[in-house]
Amino acid sequence: MFPLILCLLASAAPAAEDHAPPPGAVEDRPADADASPLQRRVDAAPSGATLVVESGDYVGDLVLDRPLNLVGRGRPRLLGSGHGSVVRVRGAGVTIDGFDVDGRGGGDLGRDSSGIHVSAPGVTIRDCRITNAIFGVYLREAPGAVVERCRVRGIPGKDPGEKGSGVHVWNTQGFRLAENEIFDVRDGFYVQSSSHGTITGNVARDLRYGLHYMFSDDNVFEDNLFERGAAGAALMYSKRIVFRRNRFLHNRGFASVGLLFKACDDVVAEDNLVADNARGIFLEGSYRDTFRRNVVARSDAAIVLYDSSGSVRFEGNSFVGNMTPLALVGRRTDTAFDGNYWSENDEPDLDGDGVSDRPYRLTSVFDHLRGNLTAADLMAQGMAASALAVAERTFPVLQAVPVQDHAPLVRPPVLPRVPPADARTASASGAGLLTAFGALGLGAAVMRRGRR
Repeated sequence: MFPLILCLLASAAPAAEDHAPPPGAVEDRPADADASPLQRRVDAAPSGATLVVESGDYVGDLVLDRPLNLVGRGRPRLLGSGHGSVVRVRGAGVTIDGFDVDGRGGGDLGRDSSGIHVSAPGVTIRDCRITNAIFGVYLREAPGAVVERCRVRGIPGKDPGEKGSGVHVWNTQGFRLAENEIFDVRDGFYVQSSSHGTITGNVARDLRYGLHYMFSDDNVFEDNLFERGAAGAALMYSKRIVFRRNRFLHNRGFASVGLLFKACDDVVAEDNLVADNARGIFLEGSYRDTFRRNVVARSDAAIVLYDSSGSVRFEGNSFVGNMTPLALVGRRTDTAFDGNYWSENDEPDLDGDGVSDRPYRLTSVFDHLRGNLTAADLMAQGMAASALAVAERTFPVLQAVPVQDHAPLVRPPVLPRVPPADARTASASGAGLLTAFGALGLGAAVMRRGRR
């Protein structure tokens, strides 16, 4: 099953960076018949000018080819011609602030037609609402770009394969994406060959991938929400990525996963909430990654770990209410688990130091079968799985790969930086998520005290 997950989730990833498909050709100025009535004002303005656009509808496409501040008053609406990108930024230092942009469902996916298409450095897009465009905002070789407080909705009723991303970033360094809301597109954020960026405070929901990411190093993700997709985040072929205080929620389906890393090295993920996913954290071919102080909860498998990963550490995390703690694919691992809380752990704490007296074993024969045989998930909660676990402990003839947490916590740790599941942005199951955490943790603590 798990090789199929990789096939489904990573099929869009090329085998090497120089095989990555280039974006389409940059769109030129529109034909006169397709031009916005604002184009004359823009062409007549000196570099660095501020143009205030009053409320109203402006039909046609617009090109900004010099430093300008385009400011909307009363949310003017830019209605595209339906033949290409509505706004095409080709000059450095442009700011676009306070517009509604409507792509009218037109354009060409192969030419990257967008609500706002940027191919110039130092551009800021702020407080814009973009609808009915193939791509929302497209940053193509646009170093220093900022996209903040924008709302992107794709073309309703269109097949995901015919849609683009909400914010698409290609070959762009030093970018910043902050406080944007994206839904009903193919991928929320697509980032490729773009490094030294910050992605903070965004929401991506009801799409294929919240984050689709490859060949991009040294980026930081903080305080984002990725929910209700085939994958919350799928990252490939990248290094030195940092995740802090993000939420990966309700990503469920046959091949769904909260947070997937394929060939991603030196990643740090701390204080994140990964909850109610088919698979919580998925690691394949990744090295020297560290996961600390995260909550992984209510997932079918908390961790899916391929033996092609190495020198990975899990420390100080809380694993609560998962169907299984670890699905190990392969016959070896050097991943270290130390000082985590596991709600299924029933080892005693006789000396009362808060740590179980014996290591907690994450793997069992049945979990080995789950990681290597198709459809074993169907029996995970059945009598057969329980009987196999008892038999294996009593007569250890079928020995699974021994993976242990050597200092498992008997009480869930206090993790104040982990964000809560917000019922206003989640499904009904998310509304009770914090309650479930508390109930499970309290029950486990009572059981530990009783044994002491």
